[in-house]
Amino acid sequence: MSNLLHRITVDPEICGGRPCIRGLRVRVKDVLDMLAGGSTRAQILEDYPYLEDEDITAALEFASRAADHPVLIAIDQ
Repeated sequence: MSNLLHRITVDPEICGGRPCIRGLRVRVKDVLDMLAGGSTRAQILEDYPYLEDEDITAALEFASRAADHPVLIAIDQ
């Protein structure tokens, strides 16, 4: 997995502190919602020309890491 997480920023002054792309007012969630809704990378980049392809990859990497959480198993003793 690449490490493009430096492209994800969190600033309390931008979008209420939600994770954004490179300090822009485009939230990681916005990119993920567009992809989930069927938009292609090319369509997103056309609609948001200030984004770069690596920004989309960074959003996916951020989401992947956020969704990876430890699973705790209770052991009966």
